[in-house]
Amino acid sequence: ICFVDDSGDLKTLQDEYRFNNNDIQRLKPSQFIIPGFIDSHVHAAQYYNTGCSPRLKLLDWLQAFTFPLEAKFSDTDFAQAAYTKAVMRLLRHGTTTASYFATIHTDSSLKLAEITEKLGQRAFIGKVSMDVNDAGPYYVESSLSVAVKNCERFVNTMLKKGNPLVAPSITPRFALSCTGELMKELAVIADRSKLNIQTHISENREECRLVRELYPNSQHYTDVYDRAGLLSEKTVLAHGVYLHNEEMQTISSRGSGISHCPNSNMTLRSGLCNTKRLLQHGIDVGLGTDMSGGYSASILDAIRYAVQTSNILHIDCDLDFSNEDVPIGVKDTFRMATLGGAEVLNIDDKVGNFVVGKDFDALVVDVSCDTTGFDVFEDESPEDKITKFLFLGDDRNIQDVFVAGRRVVSGAKE
Repeated sequence: ICFVDDSGDLKTLQDEYRFNNNDIQRLKPSQFIIPGFIDSHVHAAQYYNTGCSPRLKLLDWLQAFTFPLEAKFSDTDFAQAAYTKAVMRLLRHGTTTASYFATIHTDSSLKLAEITEKLGQRAFIGKVSMDVNDAGPYYVESSLSVAVKNCERFVNTMLKKGNPLVAPSITPRFALSCTGELMKELAVIADRSKLNIQTHISENREECRLVRELYPNSQHYTDVYDRAGLLSEKTVLAHGVYLHNEEMQTISSRGSGISHCPNSNMTLRSGLCNTKRLLQHGIDVGLGTDMSGGYSASILDAIRYAVQTSNILHIDCDLDFSNEDVPIGVKDTFRMATLGGAEVLNIDDKVGNFVVGKDFDALVVDVSCDTTGFDVFEDESPEDKITKFLFLGDDRNIQDVFVAGRRVVSGAKE
């Protein structure tokens, strides 16, 4: 982004920044530009199962549906087809940046990186690390040393490419599928190359109970990761539904962020995350679709679910709406979907809003396109149109998607 200015003195701007009339894209009154959406927690492999409702809670769902699906990604041809569809779908929904969980398979995880590079999406790619799995030997890395070697090969291969848009992310699945030794080794790899780290935390009550049993010497779930060295300003913790005040203080002090995944939290009946408390503790909060725990690939869905989750919490707690403890609203969740997500992924110096010097990751939205699913009226303000899009719009309204100034989607149906 070279400048943000009023177009009234266009000739002066053209002379100063050396562009001509052919470079100008003029928007219709029904169109506007917003920053690209950032999905701070999404399982690319699970896109295959999106929309399949197993009616199970988290841990049973993992064993019955998710691990068997992810095991299929040992086949790189299967991975190529599935990942291509997942990345294309997210781009069509306006996700310019995604923090992806892949699977434990190094080669197919590298395929995901290649696909995001080819399609032009900004991405963090995580080869999942797991050296424990109660489901059995069909979906687990065979030993600590193998898991470490697989992670190092994945990271080194990606770093050699030097792609400024696609980076590796160290990805211990969660505390129940990694030994403490593995988590410590992964923290060393992350620190050595200054990489992002992503994992899950406090998503489900049963998960939290099992973590307490498995790590009796840790003060709490957050302490398990902290002792392993996994908490830093480049760490993304997904969910965080059942964090205590002490845990939130630790997360805030380490500079780690939370990816709020409200659709998944409801669909798997995990719980309701109080993002207001997280923000009050000074924690950066972004939004995640958490496919396929969440059944939608769209961050618009996450924006809406986040608003309703906050409303439900405030109704359930019978709080006084006249005081300052009010629910978060659509402006708050729109920020989580853009600049908030960038802060969580530690790339807010590059994207998240339209500040001069940042990359132009943007969406051109048309609220009156031929296929739109809602109506706008002549007397509505620009803010009304944006709010209607956030609550009622979908991929049909997203006309163009730009990543780092390059148009990667042109037209809602392409």
